[in-house]
Amino acid sequence: MKRSFPWKRAALALFVSVLVAAGCAKKQTVKSEGTAGGAGTQAAAPAASAPGTAEVKESAVKEAPPAPAAAAPAEQPMLAAKAAEAGVAVTEEKPSQFDDVRFDFDKSVLREDGRKTTQGVAEYLKKNPRVKLLIEGHCDERGTSEYNMALGERRAASVMNYLVSLGIPKAVLSTVSYGKEKPLDPGHNEEAWAKNRRAHFVLQ
Repeated sequence: MKRSFPWKRAALALFVSVLVAAGCAKKQTVKSEGTAGGAGTQAAAPAASAPGTAEVKESAVKEAPPAPAAAAPAEQPMLAAKAAEAGVAVTEEKPSQFDDVRFDFDKSVLREDGRKTTQGVAEYLKKNPRVKLLIEGHCDERGTSEYNMALGERRAASVMNYLVSLGIPKAVLSTVSYGKEKPLDPGHNEEAWAKNRRAHFVLQ
């Protein structure tokens, strides 16, 4: 009996040490799992913030300046429309309630029929003193552009001076020359040329 007791004590001590070792192993496992869990949580935080970062980038892209670039094509038709309107205003003749004053070839002196037409215009202006009048000078297609521009100006000035002589204030009158650039009749004969040698009245 005395020999078997030390063996039992040794076996008991061994059993206790195994239990203690097993308990320590569990604690280490728990700690390592907790550490791993903490690391996993920290790693997950950036992953969770990644979608937020992506949303910020997407919103920044939506608010970025592609809008002005996209608006440029939309502005081009508007600019083209304005240019077209300006072209129409330059190339199309404005209507007049008065007859045109006709001129002889290469002349700027008023004929008798032109004086009568201008007298009718003067009467209208006297009854409507607030109205302003633009007198356009035109020529036929013969001659250079420079010569016809000067001739058109002389024709418009001749009409304006006659209106002033009839008592119309010069302040309400203005002149412009279009030379041969705006023919009333596009023909290339004497009939068309006679129509294009003229002064045209435009009320303003």
